[in-house]
Amino acid sequence: MKQFDISRPNQSIYPEVVFHINDLTKPKGSLGVLESLAEQICMVQQTLSPKLNKPVNILFGADHGIEVEGVSFSPRCITWQQMIHFSKGGAGVNFLCNQHHFGLRLVDGGVDYDFPSDLGIINRKVRKGTSNYLYEPAMSMDEVDRCLRIGAEEVDAVYNQGTNIISIGEMGIANTSASSLWMSCITDMDIATCVGAGSGLDSQGVAHKLDVLTRAQNRFEGNRHDPYALMSEFGGFEMVMAVGAMLRAAELKMLILIDGFIMTSCILMARAIAPEVMEYAIFGHEGDEVGHKILIDYLGVRPLLHLGFRLGEGTGAICAYPIVQSAVCMVNNMDTFSAASVQKYY
Repeated sequence: MKQFDISRPNQSIYPEVVFHINDLTKPKGSLGVLESLAEQICMVQQTLSPKLNKPVNILFGADHGIEVEGVSFSPRCITWQQMIHFSKGGAGVNFLCNQHHFGLRLVDGGVDYDFPSDLGIINRKVRKGTSNYLYEPAMSMDEVDRCLRIGAEEVDAVYNQGTNIISIGEMGIANTSASSLWMSCITDMDIATCVGAGSGLDSQGVAHKLDVLTRAQNRFEGNRHDPYALMSEFGGFEMVMAVGAMLRAAELKMLILIDGFIMTSCILMARAIAPEVMEYAIFGHEGDEVGHKILIDYLGVRPLLHLGFRLGEGTGAICAYPIVQSAVCMVNNMDTFSAASVQKYY
């Protein structure tokens, strides 16, 4: 199985970082979240002059076998149709990438469709969708390993081009179901707490989804705290690739912008493998999927935005990027009290 060597940022620079941020020409703490964000970024980059270079949104797409059980409002074909839509530039993720100068890297991890080669969608297909985990594991352990490696390799590709901050998006009909199961098993929360409407189920649809996922969870007799077993049993190829991408980005000491419920479930899984990954994660957006707020509270994190998004694709993370930029500009462009000959005030 793919292994990752992730360490916390070296703490020796911490006093210098705190002193510098507190010495900027403002009352201590008066820029709130920008100050804590700047502190995190300085620690990750080990500098008082941080930079954000060539941001990229890596979007993994794949299909889920559980979709045939009617757990999603949207049909499976939406996965491949949207991947093509992304490649043509007219989707939600596209206008945000364009607005905030993000590269967009589209990766087919297991979509049930053969994409034409001229679309620019990177073919890393494991197979055309996972197995139906109501009856059997979604994927083999070998496929888990392969997905982790693919996710890591996709991060390597952008890192080698000079990128030091990524967001990760996903496209996979029924992936809120896998996210709910991961959340329930890792946190020991009842599955009913973790299940929501996904892309638009009504109350009857949510009840059906809960019934299917409860039966799937009851089928699994393994260790519910084993991240590799959980990825094998209930994961999506795109989700396991996202976990691998997060772990590799942390290993490379890159910043990772976390999107909504599905990507928060993925960082939860990455955290179960290597808790240090959290040092590199910036939570961009709190979405409206019912389990997301609960999961955010469980992780003890504070997303930068709450705009009512439930689109996925990385949109909430990209939308939060200007706040990250502001934190970096604050550190680099504000005068210090000593340099400006201004008396400190509180």
